[in-house]
Amino acid sequence: MKISYDKESDTLYIRLLEGEYQCRVVRVTDDIAMDFAEGEKLVGIEVLGASRLFKKPDAPDNELKGILPLVVSA
Repeated sequence: MKISYDKESDTLYIRLLEGEYQCRVVRVTDDIAMDFAEGEKLVGIEVLGASRLFKKPDAPDNELKGILPLVVSA
């Protein structure tokens, strides 16, 4: 997993899977989008306006390890 922050666009991106994927974007809110690859694999999460949501988006306080996305079919 890799977390990156772009100050110019104030966007935080959490990449859960390495590599190149063709993704389907699902908007959760106006500020949050999730990128899904084939097989409904969650590739990443984009957060717009990250400075409003995190104290230090360019240096997150917490490091997440060993978290695997779970996708439940309806």
